[in-house]
Amino acid sequence: MKVLVCGATGFIGRNLVERFAGYPGWEVVGVYHKRPPFDHPGLGWVAADLTDSRDVARCLEGVDVIIQAAATTSGSRDIVTRPYIHVTDNAVMNSLLFRAAFERQLKQVIFFSCSIMYPSSAEPLTEESFDANAPLHPRYFGAANTKLYIEKMCEFFSQIGQTRFTAIRHSNIYGPHDKFDLERSHVFGATITKVLTAREGCVTVWGTGEEARDLLYVDDLADFVEAAIERQPSPFGLYNCGIGQAVSIKDLVHAIVQASGRALRIEHDLSQPTIKTSLSLDCSKAERELGWKAKTSLAEGIARTIQWWRAHPPVEQ
Repeated sequence: MKVLVCGATGFIGRNLVERFAGYPGWEVVGVYHKRPPFDHPGLGWVAADLTDSRDVARCLEGVDVIIQAAATTSGSRDIVTRPYIHVTDNAVMNSLLFRAAFERQLKQVIFFSCSIMYPSSAEPLTEESFDANAPLHPRYFGAANTKLYIEKMCEFFSQIGQTRFTAIRHSNIYGPHDKFDLERSHVFGATITKVLTAREGCVTVWGTGEEARDLLYVDDLADFVEAAIERQPSPFGLYNCGIGQAVSIKDLVHAIVQASGRALRIEHDLSQPTIKTSLSLDCSKAERELGWKAKTSLAEGIARTIQWWRAHPPVEQ
């Protein structure tokens, strides 16, 4: 089985190729664009701009499965100030990939959606919890609608061709190879960097830290992809993928400080806004249909991530 991993030099893609390269019966090829490729046993490479149909066609020669981890992504600052960057290229590249997969009758396409469309909730949300008629949060309007559109493309092509499509609504992913610089990182990566580089004996949390998020270690996401390839029963699968509980930013910072072994004070900058939202995912559908369930506890995931971060000098982040 020839597996093409798009976005193989990014956070999720790199973890996937490092996991799957060398699997018996798998030929794994990574797609790279702006970031240079890296050496890894059993891994092949192809350079491509996935917004160019000619490059897409060249990449798919002989491919059986596409794992689509390529995307224009960034941190919360860009979501606020430049939301358009998450809309255009992502819609174009997925349209081209899905059409080419359909035309070549590939075995399967795995697409990483996310949980950005879900509302705040005190209870874990199922895949059916999203109300298409409910207003989206203004901050996430563009990115959320783009994800929903691409999910519908997955369903459309699965209905008219031979290719299975999997759309994964994953929660906040963290672990090795994440973005850890403060300009582009999400809350987990940014907090790791703040804690491990703090020089004044303290780390600052914006607002009260009551926002709560579902946090999934990247190895569990790789397990999910493998389960979907092996066991998805239907032509189109839409699945939540998370740990199933919400962790507040305040508790997350405390846990990272404790795991770091550093004696740091935690201060709250109350001049910054506090958005009391909570999100966690009910993943019973994935457990029922794919036999998948998250295995890595938050404490274990934090410890592994800190260990990896310390083994890689910050200049490389």
